[in-house]
Amino acid sequence: MTEINTAQTKNRTRIRFVVFNGIIAALYVVFTAPFANIAYGPIQVRIAEVMAVLPIFSRGMIPGVTLECFIANLINPGNLEPVDIICGSLATLIAGIFSYILGKKNKWLGLIPPVVANGLIVGGYLPFLLVDAGSSVTFEAVLISMASVAASEAVLLTVLGIPLLLIMEKTG
Repeated sequence: MTEINTAQTKNRTRIRFVVFNGIIAALYVVFTAPFANIAYGPIQVRIAEVMAVLPIFSRGMIPGVTLECFIANLINPGNLEPVDIICGSLATLIAGIFSYILGKKNKWLGLIPPVVANGLIVGGYLPFLLVDAGSSVTFEAVLISMASVAASEAVLLTVLGIPLLLIMEKTG
């Protein structure tokens, strides 16, 4: 009988995990799609990026935030091809893993990986995807793009992420 209860508990835990991460992904899309004009491009202000703080509290949140980015990039009205879908999701995955690791040591340090990962990875490839046909991408353009993406992520996490972090800390 104990084995049955243990199996049922494991199944419930798995179901909760899948459902919760699905909700996280859906919320990201809901908060990104209506703001597509500012969510995609060289200056990216994705309000839903506030959810980048979630992995600080649990590694179980990492799949949800990665899936959310994958879906948002998949439905991008500007369609930046597989590079954005794959590399943007990879940046989110890396940020989530390091946010969790650093967040265990200090919650505030967990805010740094999304800024760095998105700045370097997303900012690094965006100029190549957004360049006009026949134009070339300069090293300066890549650096500006990296700084722009990192800055917009930092501002968003400062304005919305810190309050969410504080609320989550208080509510456990």
